Amino acid sequence: MGAATVFSELKRREASGEPIQVGLIGAGAMGLGIAHQIGRTPGMRLSFIADKSGDAAREAAHLYAKPTHVATDGVAALNDPAIPCDVLVEATNSIVAAFGYCMAAIEKGAHCVLMNAEIDAVLGYLLRDAAARKGVVVTSDAGDQHGVLARMAEEVEMWGFDIVQAGNMKGFLDRYRTLEGSVEIASSLRLSPEQCLAYTDGSKLNIEMSLIANERGLTPRVSGMEGPKAERVEQVLDLFDFDGYGGKAHVDYILGARQHGGGVYVVARSDDPFQRHYLDYYKIINRAPYCVFFRPYHLCHFETPRAIAMSALYGRSVLDLRGGRMADCYAYAKRALSPGDRITHAIGSDEVYGLIMSVEEADADNLVPQGLLDIEESDERPVVRRAVERDQPLTWDDIDMPDTRLLELWRQQEKLLAGT
Repeated sequence: MGAATVFSELKRREASGEPIQVGLIGAGAMGLGIAHQIGRTPGMRLSFIADKSGDAAREAAHLYAKPTHVATDGVAALNDPAIPCDVLVEATNSIVAAFGYCMAAIEKGAHCVLMNAEIDAVLGYLLRDAAARKGVVVTSDAGDQHGVLARMAEEVEMWGFDIVQAGNMKGFLDRYRTLEGSVEIASSLRLSPEQCLAYTDGSKLNIEMSLIANERGLTPRVSGMEGPKAERVEQVLDLFDFDGYGGKAHVDYILGARQHGGGVYVVARSDDPFQRHYLDYYKIINRAPYCVFFRPYHLCHFETPRAIAMSALYGRSVLDLRGGRMADCYAYAKRALSPGDRITHAIGSDEVYGLIMSVEEADADNLVPQGLLDIEESDERPVVRRAVERDQPLTWDDIDMPDTRLLELWRQQEKLLAGT
């Protein structure tokens, strides 16, 4: 579906007075951008904006600059029959609360666009199953790096190439950064310290790469991916042993490519000498049989309206985890942990960081998915049962896990994936 086709339909909807009605929950850095962007996209209206902070919701409404309903209770807004909603954009960084918002939207018959990689990675299959039974779509956002990669990989495959690697470009990484060390830069970026830390320590990268892995049926070659340092994306063909992949495709990233910070790339293979001539002619980075296609940016909120339109107009998702649960992001000790230590927070934490692993390998080692250690609904926290050295993965035997709503939902999803 071409962008021109989508945009033409949106302009037709604008002219006919039939805009897509969008609900937005979450008015943080991304939510504010989404509100602003929808206000400038023809054929769309924000029917409501909700955030637990009334001030944040009102700021988003100001940026939207058109009449809308402002709320502090997203579920109540979705349950209000007077507020229409064709598509919900979930833009919080919660998991359990986000699940509730999305389920309320699905019950209302609304599609869900997830500008929230955490809920997408942890409970995405459960949400998509509920949506399918209601005839609606749950999709990753079009502007997050995994969404951009999904679109790129589909196009590259359509050209007749085999996907070898789906890659991310990360500018900076510090696995041991703390919340205290994140406060100043978080404030400048309009992020919470936890969000900022999840970017800095690599947890967010690993979560997002697990999503594209599960969309395309890929795995990381090693725990946490290889992530070699690179000044430019052109170095990718020198930095990885693609012949050693053994015909498999993987997810990975390069570190320090400031030339294209925030970009993504796809390494593909073509054994067709006719095509290689044209790759040279088109000045595509290549060394037979491999070539690199890259996008030097991802534009987050700018691209969210595309995901909204694709779901509302055509019932299509940008990314729907169609490759199966191949990989997940697992908790590793950020510092030496002692018996009695509490995991106060998981994604953006002083205690753990997250690394992607193949599910088969992680399950065999009894490892704990990072997201399950985040507890929102009570003051209870996972407690370390036995000493864990820094940089070691946490196993289920290493912690006492409280019985939480998140754990209950996770078990439901496990049964779903097992077909029971």
